[in-house]
Amino acid sequence: MIGKIQKPLPIVTENPVELSSRVIDTGEHDEAVNRVTDRICELADGISIVESFSHVISFRTEDGLVCFDTSSHPKGPPVVEALRTWSLDPVHSIVYTHGHVDHVGGSGAFAAHAVANGHAAPKVIGHEAIVARFERYRATNGYNIDINQRQFGGVSQRTGLAVGDGRQFLRDDVLWPTHEFQQDLTVDIGGVSFEMRHAKGETDDHLWAWIPEHRAICVGDLVTWVFPNCGNPQKVQRYPLEWAQALREMMTYDADWMFPAHGLPVCGSKRVNQILGDLASALEFLTRKTIEMMNAGEPLDAIVHSVSVPDDLISRPWMRPVYDEPEFVVRNLWRLYGGWWDKNPANLKPAPEAVFATELVSLVGGVDAMAARASNLAVSGDLRLACQLIELAVQADPESIHAHGVRAEIYQARRDAEFSLMAKGIFASAVNESKAFTDGERTS
Repeated sequence: MIGKIQKPLPIVTENPVELSSRVIDTGEHDEAVNRVTDRICELADGISIVESFSHVISFRTEDGLVCFDTSSHPKGPPVVEALRTWSLDPVHSIVYTHGHVDHVGGSGAFAAHAVANGHAAPKVIGHEAIVARFERYRATNGYNIDINQRQFGGVSQRTGLAVGDGRQFLRDDVLWPTHEFQQDLTVDIGGVSFEMRHAKGETDDHLWAWIPEHRAICVGDLVTWVFPNCGNPQKVQRYPLEWAQALREMMTYDADWMFPAHGLPVCGSKRVNQILGDLASALEFLTRKTIEMMNAGEPLDAIVHSVSVPDDLISRPWMRPVYDEPEFVVRNLWRLYGGWWDKNPANLKPAPEAVFATELVSLVGGVDAMAARASNLAVSGDLRLACQLIELAVQADPESIHAHGVRAEIYQARRDAEFSLMAKGIFASAVNESKAFTDGERTS
């Protein structure tokens, strides 16, 4: 799709605005654009960023600081420490751009700092749907821990990007919203106006904000300097068209500043609108093409394998599918507009997967024959089909050490060939499952 898998890039340029301007103006992509440094940078008079997971954008007002997001639980303390090198003013308000734990998890550190310094507890502003999200996180704690370990398992331990502690996905010290709104909310804090707008996109509880005194927009995860996280295969519904509509609305402000929660801050209305427009165009294109094929009666399989984003658009430094990818967005669009059935009648009420696998494997001469064919396909480069066949072999005989060994090899090759973190995480999980089985059998 866009050539060789990108190797990790260095962090060289200290000032993130200097870097973003160069990347946008030249198209060069020789440094990391998603940075987790826990360092603070003053972006303009009265505005700072702590680049973390997620970033914290802070505005100085006469009544104290207004902070957009709080980063994750592990990052909360270093973020607060960095923030205090810029300002010792109390945090008057925290604005949650949405309820994902890498944005709200650090709020406990903000609260603890307020108590330790005799400050009033910060107000917490967020969309009303955040409360329902928090309640869902509590109800599905084990599931969320499982999927996030799978999604971030290959990177979280070495980078500090873990979002749960292995027992609690949403920590007890997370601050819940104290001020909720439905669609729009304008608050004036210490002489600075913050105009909040609800926007479905990555979540149903997302907001973005226009700060007219600074001609700035805080966009949360509606811009992340990667292809939009709008198809995550393990998470709840995303909203591609509504996301694009929010980006188009932001463009009407001709903002001088754009502050995302991941990626680089952007200065200059032309640069801001270029990124907003590219993201919107990609989401609009996928939505239009997917719905056109749905209206023409095409099944999900045909749409998934024919609809994507033009290479010249997706290869831009702020568009690369290193986290989510277009194929997953197509599936999400199908779920949003068409339900879960893929139009294959056999998939409406299928036999159990293990039963189907056993029958198919018997037709080709057994598990070893199926594993051999899968291995040959992998060598030839057809990793999609190789994965399907080796999965059938293991489903037919879950105790086969040989099949698990081949499965680990194939999925490792598949992981190495993928670009997005989501695909890499799921395929790496399959590798680990089979390696754990074969290693356990050898040592038992």
